Amino acid sequence: MVARSKKKRQPSGLNVVIPGRSAKRFYGHGIPGVDLRQLNGKLIVVEGADGSGRSTQTNKLVEWLEGGGHATVQVGLKRSTLVSEELQQAQEGNILSRTTLSLFYATDFADQLENLIIPALKAGSIVIADRYIYTLMARDLVRGMDMDWLRNVYDIALRPDAVFYLQTSPETLVQRNFAKKQALDYWESGMDLGLSRDMFDSFLKYQSLLVEQFLRLKEIYKFNIVDANQPVEKIQKLLRRRITSVLRK
Repeated sequence: MVARSKKKRQPSGLNVVIPGRSAKRFYGHGIPGVDLRQLNGKLIVVEGADGSGRSTQTNKLVEWLEGGGHATVQVGLKRSTLVSEELQQAQEGNILSRTTLSLFYATDFADQLENLIIPALKAGSIVIADRYIYTLMARDLVRGMDMDWLRNVYDIALRPDAVFYLQTSPETLVQRNFAKKQALDYWESGMDLGLSRDMFDSFLKYQSLLVEQFLRLKEIYKFNIVDANQPVEKIQKLLRRRITSVLRK
């Protein structure tokens, strides 16, 4: 009689990683019908406030990757063909409630995830996200939204292969925004929150609150913080070095 080996029960609450498969590619339930085995591309996220150098870095990454023969696809906030125009128009009125604003951006993200990000990953492309769910969550948390509610909203999101948050001081951000646009944005200054009647002062307060929330999210989602006060080329070299490691996996 051949003795049967008993299967060891895994302790409850632990994720068992099966070699060669993505055990937890989505943060939550994800999008139904997606075969994770077909997602052969890489998702790279660059986060940071306006003025952090985020767009400059993502553009340089795309140029570098495409120069190396990699097909790339760029995504970002308010780029959905479904709601981006409506969201822009609604923001121009400066009258959106925090819940409406949150759901607008969540819809924009979900549409891009389903129709841009996942198809690109299936095609083996590298997706460069000029901001992702972390910016949306940080903004909503500053506006008093519930963390559990937000995690439920964004549990459709894919886990990126790498996330870089370009962090700099609010004082530096305000200088860079003035130098580039000669003005401050209503929403990026948090004017809807009533932090201050003065937009300059409100901007500094709002951006400080955002940094606090990003540091909170970093503990949950374990992304990389990059000092955005460094020279552009030095930051780019750091990003390229880390992304090269991701591409080799």
